[in-house]
Amino acid sequence: MTGVVPVGQKHLELADWRRRTAGMYAAIREASDIQLAWRAFIAARDGMFTIHPQSPLGSEQIATFGGLSYYPYDPAFRIAGRLDFSVAADSVAIDLPHDGPFRMTRMAAVHFTAGGQANRLSLFWIEGYGGGLFLPFRDRTNQTATYGGGRYLYDTIKGADLGTGRQEILLDFNFAYNPSCAYSVQWVCPLPPAENTLEISITAGEKRFESPA
Repeated sequence: MTGVVPVGQKHLELADWRRRTAGMYAAIREASDIQLAWRAFIAARDGMFTIHPQSPLGSEQIATFGGLSYYPYDPAFRIAGRLDFSVAADSVAIDLPHDGPFRMTRMAAVHFTAGGQANRLSLFWIEGYGGGLFLPFRDRTNQTATYGGGRYLYDTIKGADLGTGRQEILLDFNFAYNPSCAYSVQWVCPLPPAENTLEISITAGEKRFESPA
């Protein structure tokens, strides 16, 4: 049918989106100048949102798109988090329409200092073939400047991987980004569980998307 993109073509486009995302994060992990890498990351994402067929934006949004909004880079929010694997490996299931249950298991607690206090997040492992790290979070900026549903820092199935060590994980909140559902109601995505709500303001990373459309 004319105008209908074959499902197989959509799968190839999604694979390309993930490949490009993985390349962006590989450049971040290898960067000697992290702020330069951060600016390149923003430019690359803006480009993908504008021209890639897997952009989470609709055609009307793309027509008026002027780039995603971010806080200025703040080195204070580039933190080494300590991993604690002695946590209960509880599983969480989230029902996603069209995709079925999304299952993840708590694999570690991440301890870090920010905002003048000790903080904790849960690091999850996405169940299913291949698996992957998943670190979503909420913070006080969700009430004002950032997406109300929270943001992501790691989603390695999609290529978002800042880097880990044996006992540490890099938490560079300057690279925190919105889930697809922040841009349009057509998207459904897993949001941070209550245990990943921080009682501080993470004034770094992507801000709330304001669509003029």
